[in-house]
Amino acid sequence: MSLPTEPGRRSWLLRLVIAFSFAQGAVSMARPAVSYRALALGADERAIGVIAGVYALLPLFAAVPLGRRTDHGRCAPLLPVGVVLIAGGCALSGTAGSLAAMAAWSGVMGLGHLSFVIGAQSIVARQSAPAEQDRNFGHFTIGASLGQLIGPIAAGALIGGPDLGAASALALLVAAAVAAVSFTSLWRIEHPRTTTGAAAPAGPRVPVGRILRTRGVPGGIFISLAVLSATDILTAYLPVVGEHRGIAPSVVGLLLSLRAAATIACRLVMTPMLRRLGRATLLATTCLVAGAVCAGIALPVPVWALALMLAVLGFCLGVGQPLSMTTVVQAAPDDARSTALALRLTGNRLGQVAAPAAAGLVAGVAGVAAPFLMLGVLLVGAAGVGVRGGSGSGGSSGRGPFPETARSRTGAPPRTPPLKRRRG
Repeated sequence: MSLPTEPGRRSWLLRLVIAFSFAQGAVSMARPAVSYRALALGADERAIGVIAGVYALLPLFAAVPLGRRTDHGRCAPLLPVGVVLIAGGCALSGTAGSLAAMAAWSGVMGLGHLSFVIGAQSIVARQSAPAEQDRNFGHFTIGASLGQLIGPIAAGALIGGPDLGAASALALLVAAAVAAVSFTSLWRIEHPRTTTGAAAPAGPRVPVGRILRTRGVPGGIFISLAVLSATDILTAYLPVVGEHRGIAPSVVGLLLSLRAAATIACRLVMTPMLRRLGRATLLATTCLVAGAVCAGIALPVPVWALALMLAVLGFCLGVGQPLSMTTVVQAAPDDARSTALALRLTGNRLGQVAAPAAAGLVAGVAGVAAPFLMLGVLLVGAAGVGVRGGSGSGGSSGRGPFPETARSRTGAPPRTPPLKRRRG
């Protein structure tokens, strides 16, 4: 994989991807291990749901303040802070003796993940030229996909045997060690000065309401929420579908790994796809195809067809997250980009809470395949958002899907090319 570099500042993005891979891998190992550890402590399904909900809900209160801080300061300090919180949450979850403590440390883990992601995304936005943001965000999210691919497999290998409590505790301690490996790549990632962006000077804060009303921001948030909800519900409900159709758990694990591998493949070839189609068309097309495939999973198809569907679905879902980052960054006011990214992550976390709850209600009424029909509708709606947002971008330039003139509506001054500025 060849990652883009800047002259004299080589490999910062590669090191960021490596650090993110270990941090995400630790979280992906820890989350199933937390559930098994809670079961060993006597938790029922409701208690496990509460513990999982704390992971997503607790960081919601910190997202916007962290984004505000990053808009007017350095981004890099959030990375080691995030790693410490992830590693600490994993290790302390492994030694917790009560369900209340498990919930608390799960929230700490979620806060650490949020801190790392806000800092890392802000660095990519700040140190990438506008024309490079789609590509750089695509490479950056490869780190998440690698962690999501390897983490659950590692957790499954460690959690086994008759003593579920001891095995899950070991998996959590190993996850803490995996998170700590991220420190080896967190050196000189953020440049003191860049030619593509810098921290905004301290001044009046752009109200959150104005950011959310900026053309492009709500659409980017909704697309990201839809794609992440599809990934989460697929992970949660494919084992249930497999159980009803007589598909072995090992085969279900391979199917989920196939989905993650297809996502990685998508992000490796995103740049040529963007050149050919442009961001608006690529977002709309992949969301539409993903919606149709999700609906198809509800059908009683053979395993080979299910594997093909998941490969296509994984490839299409790989587009939404990085391109929604670029959409939000380029639409937001210059002095509120990190806050806008934090709002996008807030939408993701809300989706992680609301989508599984809605899927559970739908499955209880209409059967285990019904959540996939719900996801199909959600992704088709995201495709409509992509088409509507791109209608004013003037074709498939790759700079859309939302026009750059959206900045002027937020009160930020228009950019003037340096060579055309008048001197004294």
